[in-house]
Amino acid sequence: MAEKGLLEKYHEKRDFDISSEPFGSESSEEGEKKPIFVIQKHDATNLHYDFRLLVSGVLKSWAVPKGPSTNPDDKRLAIRTEDHPLEYADFEGVIPENQYGGGTVMVWDAGTYKNEKKDKEGNSISMEEQLKKGRSTFILEGKKLRGAYSLIRIKKGKNENWLLKKVDDDQADARRNSTSTENNSVLTGRSMDDIRTDSEKNG
Repeated sequence: MAEKGLLEKYHEKRDFDISSEPFGSESSEEGEKKPIFVIQKHDATNLHYDFRLLVSGVLKSWAVPKGPSTNPDDKRLAIRTEDHPLEYADFEGVIPENQYGGGTVMVWDAGTYKNEKKDKEGNSISMEEQLKKGRSTFILEGKKLRGAYSLIRIKKGKNENWLLKKVDDDQADARRNSTSTENNSVLTGRSMDDIRTDSEKNG
């Protein structure tokens, strides 16, 4: 179950009478049993990718301007943003331009992840503890991205900066450029233009 108040910033930044984004709840017992991740392509003021991991009942979130890479030599800036509700993992649509984070949102990749990090004694280190210490490693099992990735905090404070990096394992591929070549939603198969067009039809 999520700690009280984890979604406070998320709720403060949005007018849910205008935005179709989910209000969400702060508990997810089912989700805690099977940790999920989602990467949403977001064409806001600047096109970027929102990387989210389910931890403590909410989606811990980072904005990744260049998107994730499968090349272990790439270090992608990941800017910490407010926690999002679990329900956001299925959100795909258009946020009104006058709303925080306005623009088109696509579920670019999704799946589950494993936490196999252990201390010297062989005890599991929780994701909460890893993120608190500023260094986390996890294994993605998505439809586009698979294998181990790490998040490393490089700047503390109000605007936390992290690096998202592919671990050099058998899923690493320096030649692949998935953000350029794999452009459709894993949820609906739609392109960003399709999502915008459908929103206009339904709007």
